[in-house]
Amino acid sequence: MTGAVGTPEVVDRKAFEAELDALRVREKAHIREGDAIAAARRRLPMVEVDSATALIGPRGPVPLLDVFEGRRQLIAYYFMWHSGHPAPEQCEGCTWVTTQVAELSYLHSRDITYAVFCQGPYDESIRYRDFMGWDVPWYSALDSLDTLLVGRQVGLMHVVSYLRDGDHVFETYWTTRRGVEAMDYSLALMDLTVYGRQEPWEDSPPGWPQEFQVDGSNTRTNGRPTAQWSRLEAGRSDALS
Repeated sequence: MTGAVGTPEVVDRKAFEAELDALRVREKAHIREGDAIAAARRRLPMVEVDSATALIGPRGPVPLLDVFEGRRQLIAYYFMWHSGHPAPEQCEGCTWVTTQVAELSYLHSRDITYAVFCQGPYDESIRYRDFMGWDVPWYSALDSLDTLLVGRQVGLMHVVSYLRDGDHVFETYWTTRRGVEAMDYSLALMDLTVYGRQEPWEDSPPGWPQEFQVDGSNTRTNGRPTAQWSRLEAGRSDALS
């Protein structure tokens, strides 16, 4: 933060707790509405997807069915990719959310596989995954995007949920843009702080810092996706070719 910033009014403990109690009513209503939306999501119909749709993995072409790794459900994150561009020019938003998916055992315990479907070539993008130190399963969906994202804009970040029933695969849900925040914990934690995300669109009191534009720069630092810097400091090469 630069310069003087505003701060909340200072009150005694009793007044503070009274205000917090009033807010807690709204928080609980918000959580219950989220539960109701999730219940509606579980009741959506589904559409069949060709289970033989090919992706490229570490051992070459693999059908979508095999990406489930024997589990019943699959969550796929469609990672945006700029072919032929160096690491600093790769998608800062996709880097932001993928960095935060670190522990998969809880998903596995619910019979869910998580995988990244990169929208670029495998050989180039897998080097980016390794540079970032991610352990998540990684595939190229480049040649099958029109089939997998039928009717949607290829090139955007997407989260898509699938269900396997024997040898058949069904799509049960998808979201993009702010819906992808489900993968994030940093913004959720920022929302608990007095200054929030510090972005201009937020409804904040006068004098609150709001310097982070929502144009990609909010997840970049000194010309790179923010999470890349720690990898460089650890001595990793970001060469993708």
